[in-house]
Amino acid sequence: FFFPHTFPFPPQTHTMANFESGGIAGVLLGMGNPLLDISAVVPSEFLEKYGVKLNDAILAEDKHAPMYEDMTKQFEVEYIAGGATQNSIRVAQWMLQVPFATAYMGCVGADAFAAEMTAACLADGVNANYMVDEQTPTGTCGVLVNGGERSLVAALNAANNYKIDHLEKPENWRLVEAARFFYSAGFFLTVSPDSMMKVAKHSAEEGKCYCFNLSAPFLMQVPPFKTAMMELMPLVDILFGNESEAVTFAETEGWATKDVAEIAMRISKMPKQSGHRARTVVFTQGVLPTIVAKEGKVYEYPVIPLAAEKLVDTNGAGDAFVGGFLSQLVVGKDIPECVRGGNYGANAIIQESGCKCPGVPKFQWC
Repeated sequence: FFFPHTFPFPPQTHTMANFESGGIAGVLLGMGNPLLDISAVVPSEFLEKYGVKLNDAILAEDKHAPMYEDMTKQFEVEYIAGGATQNSIRVAQWMLQVPFATAYMGCVGADAFAAEMTAACLADGVNANYMVDEQTPTGTCGVLVNGGERSLVAALNAANNYKIDHLEKPENWRLVEAARFFYSAGFFLTVSPDSMMKVAKHSAEEGKCYCFNLSAPFLMQVPPFKTAMMELMPLVDILFGNESEAVTFAETEGWATKDVAEIAMRISKMPKQSGHRARTVVFTQGVLPTIVAKEGKVYEYPVIPLAAEKLVDTNGAGDAFVGGFLSQLVVGKDIPECVRGGNYGANAIIQESGCKCPGVPKFQWC
């Protein structure tokens, strides 16, 4: 979505809209850290001004604070509703093509960037039900493009401030009750693990499906985050990750293996609190086959080949895979079809600049 360089500030509060989309209205609820990706082609001088290196990804420091506003004033800027979980939910929504089949919660500020992110989600058909922190700016990720290379500067800001109080409000908890599938990337463990546990317990008690992503090695390497992850794990029905995250998980568990298939199998057999379904573990491996472990068996699914000249941007590929997978899961498809959906989503997104959903999907439903 392209927006003008100047825009009105939004109201100070966001209210949950009432959406209807047939039998799958609000079937999938995501909870995570919303970031507004702000992308622009910038000259080298702009990079030098803010001390940003090409092809780098960093957390914003104080010196970067004015950078985002400078981008909107000086360049043609593209706004994309981002953050790992939100990316996956938007891709799932795109694949489903049923308005407001999905919903999302996270924390934003009371500012123009929150208005842009809300507008982007609504245009995609996602019911974005944000908590608003009026004291903290919306989380942003500056995407600086120069000579075909891109650098990322993330400022989490309000995304760090989600509170369980927002989840527990009756009008918001209704989204939880309406959903049958839930998804959070691991990054949300750093923000509101109590919210994740509350939703996961609800999912287990009601026979629903809770999905989770390992997301990043540091979440397993930092003891408090790993502790929170392992408290959640017995409630996880479907676990996602990539090969490096799988290996890191094994290392932190003291397992003497780097075999991704073996790791997937061992995680699938870890204790599970909810007994209505076996845990499924899904590990992507870039261009190598996707590994799925379920009910004592391991399966491999090849990815969709892509010519090198068609590859534009691998950022968001993992998020897109999850979104495509979930789009099939929520309508009752089996695991091979879910993986096929995931592969389609990832393949489509890596041919775009940023995690954008191109037009109407050409996915062939079975």
